[in-house]
Amino acid sequence: MLSAAINADAESPSKNVKKKHQYKEDSKSQTKKNEISDAETESLTVTGHGFNTMHDYLGLSRMPQDVMHTPQTINVVPQQLMQQQNVKSLDEALRDVPGVTSSIGEGAGGMNGDQFLIRGFQAQNDIYEDGLRDYGVYSRDSFNMETVSVIKGPSSEVFGNGTTGGAINMITKTPTLSNRATAEFSGGSGNYYRGTLDVNRKINETTAFRITGMGDEHDIVGRDYIYSHRWGVAPSIAFGLGRKATLILQYMHQQENSIPDFGVPVVTKPGAAYGQPITEYGIRRTNFYGTRSDQNSTNDNMETARFTYKLNDHITFYDDLRGGQYYRTFAGSKATCDKTCVNNYFYGNPADALVARSGPTGAGNGLGAGTYMAPLPYQQQSWSVQNVFSMVANFKTAFLRHQLVAGFDIENVSDSRQQYTYLNAKPYASLVNPNPNVGNLNLVPGNSNPSGLVNLGGIGAKANSNGYGFDTGIFLFDQIWFTNWLSVKGGGRWDRWQTAYNVTGGDVSKYPDKHFHDVSGVFNPSVSLMITPDSHQTYYFTWASSTTPMGMYVTNGSVPIRPGTTSFASPEKAQLYEIGAKYSIFHDRIGLTASLFRLDKGNAMNADPVTGELEGSSDKQRNQGLELSAGGVILPGWNVTATYALYDSSTTASSTAANLGKNIPYVPHNQATFWSAYNAFASKPYNFLIGGGVTWRQHVWLNAANTLRVPANVDFSAVISHRFDEHWKISMNGYNLANRLNYQSLFSNRATPSTGRMFIGEVKYTY
Repeated sequence: MLSAAINADAESPSKNVKKKHQYKEDSKSQTKKNEISDAETESLTVTGHGFNTMHDYLGLSRMPQDVMHTPQTINVVPQQLMQQQNVKSLDEALRDVPGVTSSIGEGAGGMNGDQFLIRGFQAQNDIYEDGLRDYGVYSRDSFNMETVSVIKGPSSEVFGNGTTGGAINMITKTPTLSNRATAEFSGGSGNYYRGTLDVNRKINETTAFRITGMGDEHDIVGRDYIYSHRWGVAPSIAFGLGRKATLILQYMHQQENSIPDFGVPVVTKPGAAYGQPITEYGIRRTNFYGTRSDQNSTNDNMETARFTYKLNDHITFYDDLRGGQYYRTFAGSKATCDKTCVNNYFYGNPADALVARSGPTGAGNGLGAGTYMAPLPYQQQSWSVQNVFSMVANFKTAFLRHQLVAGFDIENVSDSRQQYTYLNAKPYASLVNPNPNVGNLNLVPGNSNPSGLVNLGGIGAKANSNGYGFDTGIFLFDQIWFTNWLSVKGGGRWDRWQTAYNVTGGDVSKYPDKHFHDVSGVFNPSVSLMITPDSHQTYYFTWASSTTPMGMYVTNGSVPIRPGTTSFASPEKAQLYEIGAKYSIFHDRIGLTASLFRLDKGNAMNADPVTGELEGSSDKQRNQGLELSAGGVILPGWNVTATYALYDSSTTASSTAANLGKNIPYVPHNQATFWSAYNAFASKPYNFLIGGGVTWRQHVWLNAANTLRVPANVDFSAVISHRFDEHWKISMNGYNLANRLNYQSLFSNRATPSTGRMFIGEVKYTY
């Protein structure tokens, strides 16, 4: 038999380590791997990165099978790919995953940070780290990420409430029983400077310590006045490695000081069929319509304890506990170009085209009657705690083999905010030549200036808010093998979701304090039929459901509960129908996946075009399509990964007749990614690695009426690197090589231009 031995040290081509292929010889036990003897094995040494993720595990006890044997579309961004592309954030890692879009969360809460949509559906509350929810609203750096997985489709039976479009799970770097240290320094376009450190030390035969750290500061190429300064550290220690009982203790701290970029307004040119970003009509992509007073300061901390106990060969227990503390100070500006602004620009008076920096028309607050000022500055403090206990049991009943997963999940998240206002009005900005220097706007607490607070419908103009969400979940699902190759997996999760929201302060004589509370119980089942002729191929059909109840967005939605509107009505529900196939071919060198899916969502949450708030509706939406992926080693030293998605989305029922049959916002019809790299002369002093790729996304609509859209994105990138010896490596990455005007973060009436052409050089030392 033949096995592929991928170079164990992906960063050291001079070390050709032969790894015996592990395969599942006994098809009755897919969790037991037997090593092929040397006499039976022909080793094929491959220099390069193994991009085949079919046999990767997801790092979740609730999903104990590898990617190959999990009946759902799963896109994994491996560490090797992140290294070649010099990925620096979660947002950058997800650009390799089709169907994931960045959005600009906003509204009176002014949300920003990582705000993602999966297959067009909100996922800002569906970000996980090692299977535990990360409630923070911040831009997650990659310095402590091992891999990133996107588990697509409803998965409430695994993760709990939410996951309409899917879940994003990061696996963190944890200690191993080896001594290793890596230091990297990068510099490049846009005053870019970055340093990272990763040190792992073996303490004894079962204990190890690891610490990763990062410092990063840069401007944004192609955007004026935008910058980001952040640093982070993540120490961890592991006890009992290789033993029945293992305990991993982790801490993560990240701070950032940056300028939020709410992009440019989307306008409809007189006579045009649909609106586009104003930068499509001659306005410079560099234009920043915010002010020098804008800021985004975050301080995020998470403490995690993960315990594993293997009782015997059949039963393993897991208990994962995390606490999180998140602090944020925020002030941003939303640019709005109204009809007068549009007419002045397009009818020959561009100097008179003025942009409101405070959002569209709405409640009055000192800027003149009917002027809406959002997002308001605020300070936010949040904390969370979550504990997930689970058991994985492998056993038989008569001739049937089972893998049972059962457990409970308890989590609490709490949030409080203090709104601030400006005593001085934000002056309008020139559409053509905006000036961020607006002087002292006199920032004061909201209670000092009640007339400056924003009035949100059903709530009132309030200075302070606080709320919490408490969830108790019980889950159980079982995979039953009827034969060696045919199995059924089914189960569900019941959740009791309790949430509260309180608003106080402001002019209480006009807007009394209000207190809201809600309790709901939901059950989300799933069932899958799986055919696995051998360990290298899987065919499946899955039906799964999810529920997003009221009040889910405690930390990343400024008004999680709003009685009197449809957001207080029934929860958002979604159902997934998916058929797929997964292959690991050419002796596990190449992984292939294909899936057809249909995702139906009822009571869809839509973004209000004025406030930016997520509100429930009676709308029903459907996204269906085809997803393909391939990744692995084609020839020794030649790696490739490619994805393609074809989506057909529509609104199938709506209270607004004109929206019926329209495309779902943020869902492209076509999307594809490709990346390939070749390591030439790996064992020679003149070795080099060269690679490149492209990401492409067809145009997307920004609103339910399909009257506003952003054009297609096309981004070419490349890398070249050289290793001097086992320790030193230099590399150069280029991004957006065509300097194309792309758009990254999107919202219902604005879009943020992506980074322009940039180059980053890196020096890396490994010991």
